[in-house]
Amino acid sequence: MAEDTAQEKTEEPTAQKLKKARDDGQVARSQELPGATVMIGAVSAMVLMGGWLLENLITVFKSGFIFDNKTLASPQLLPLTFGTQAAEAYLVIVPIFIVTVVLAIGASGATGGYLFSLKSIAPKASKINPMEGFKRMFGTKALVELTKAILKFTLVTGVLVLMININLDQLVQIGRMPLEPAMHAAGNLVVQSALYVTLSLVAIAAIDVPWQKHEFTKRMRMTKQEIKDEYKDIEGRPEVKAQIRRRQREMSDQRMMGNVKDADVVITNPEHYAVALAYDPSGDGAPILVAKGADLIAARIREEATTHGVHIFQAPPLARALYYTTEVDRTIPESLYVAVAQVIAYVFSLSSVQPGKPSMQRPRPEVPPDMQFDERGRLIVQ
Repeated sequence: MAEDTAQEKTEEPTAQKLKKARDDGQVARSQELPGATVMIGAVSAMVLMGGWLLENLITVFKSGFIFDNKTLASPQLLPLTFGTQAAEAYLVIVPIFIVTVVLAIGASGATGGYLFSLKSIAPKASKINPMEGFKRMFGTKALVELTKAILKFTLVTGVLVLMININLDQLVQIGRMPLEPAMHAAGNLVVQSALYVTLSLVAIAAIDVPWQKHEFTKRMRMTKQEIKDEYKDIEGRPEVKAQIRRRQREMSDQRMMGNVKDADVVITNPEHYAVALAYDPSGDGAPILVAKGADLIAARIREEATTHGVHIFQAPPLARALYYTTEVDRTIPESLYVAVAQVIAYVFSLSSVQPGKPSMQRPRPEVPPDMQFDERGRLIVQ
């Protein structure tokens, strides 16, 4: 077989391939989405808590320029004073910090889900292979990442330069204002600038997320031969074979149970075996066995028959003979024609009996010696 090439990998990845890739730590992941989400959360928090945040920062800022006589007389107390002021400033911005951390964790799993794989951090020869390193440095992925970095830098820098140019006069005036008006003006400029920077990051993330998904799917694509090999590998596993057989049996049982309602009679053992027969009087064919079962399946057949008004006829030898000699959807053996005909004629007579006239006597069908089976399916030797 010719070596697989990228052009030959035209088939969508299977669930097994995607699961294996996830186990290896390979998922679609956008590095831009968490950054944009964190910025959105930070700007939203600053807008919602702007008044409270600014007032507390002003208070902390003012306290940084006020020292009592005790502190001035004891310089060794200055580190404690500065530490206290830093802690107060940190407590002011803790709500924003919490919001950004929560959003960062949530956004990190938005594209590929949350994943922890030891395989992704395990040492690999390809990671220290110089040729593989050059491929990563000068490949398409590296070019895309470089383009994104340049685009991000250009947008953010452009937005900041634009904001400075637009608000240059106001920036000059801030230095001449009293503390509180200056802090308010500076806060408004920071929030406004952060908002526009966030919009630029959102634009980049909106492009990067579908691109990463597309690239991941492209990397995971398979050749037709890979799909065939994977199917053979899965099909060959004992547990998969067992599951397939179980599912086939379930589907066969369901289909068989659906045939019971169309049967003319169900012949029982009466408990261990049950067979359902259908016969078309207008045709010239023999009766057909449409369902059969033992134990629990037999009980279900009897329940279906009772539900749909199908007559149940107890004839243990005949039930066992039909069960062990006839497959579902097959006609009964010729040697059982007479016995089955007696049962069907009796059942049909029950539906056509007229008032005042005696009904047909219940038959006792006889099974030929070579069709007599015991409870274990062994022929009874006469």
